[in-house]
Amino acid sequence: MVSLTRSSSPARNDAARASVVLALLGLALPVVAFAAARQLEQVTLVQATAVACASVVLGLVAIVLSRRARRNIERSIGRLGGEEAARVGRLGGFLALCIGLTAALALGFYELLNVFG
Repeated sequence: MVSLTRSSSPARNDAARASVVLALLGLALPVVAFAAARQLEQVTLVQATAVACASVVLGLVAIVLSRRARRNIERSIGRLGGEEAARVGRLGGFLALCIGLTAALALGFYELLNVFG
């Protein structure tokens, strides 16, 4: 009878999973913020845009975790899974980063127009 040992059980790549989760949060945050601004009277569009800027942080952390996951895969000579998850986390992180930077630029120009206009 052959039993699984610790070395024969499939290893998890937690960094890859975390990068996907954070990338999805970074992509969902602006959607939720702007939906709240549309549905709730207490939330303004400027506040929703400020919240959407947090996607920059989530995107950057997702990218860093994706790089860590790929490094872990390389160190384990491919035995550690999660290469697809790391790729998805990296792509989602870059998208969240772009959305957050766009929101930050929009908020910055809005404030400039308020100051000079």
